[in-house]
Amino acid sequence: MVICTSIHMKENEVCEIECTNEEAVKQVKSNMLDETVLLNVADNFKVFGDLTRLKILQALYQRELCVCDLTTVLDANQTTISHQLRVLRGKNLVKFRKKGKMAYYSLADEHVVKIIEMGVEHATEK
Repeated sequence: MVICTSIHMKENEVCEIECTNEEAVKQVKSNMLDETVLLNVADNFKVFGDLTRLKILQALYQRELCVCDLTTVLDANQTTISHQLRVLRGKNLVKFRKKGKMAYYSLADEHVVKIIEMGVEHATEK
């Protein structure tokens, strides 16, 4: 059932009448994700909102690097890089392995690779 009422707004980007398709609304509402899941997704996207973290991810997209290499690539101090790596590890976006006294970082999995690829593709499309 579709219920319509007239509304008066002058913007072209909104409906000129209020018309609710109850069947569509019911279907979409029944398939909405739990708010906790959506909050986790929002928190993950916030992590991508920091330029230093994006640079780290873009560097690790190319290859595994130790913390010292990351500081040189990004021309940043080790404290800054280490802090941002902790944030990225906390969201399971990067992983590390120790080899002797060295800590090597890489992207956590293919999901992270796809997120980076899709973000770059979207940002560079015309």
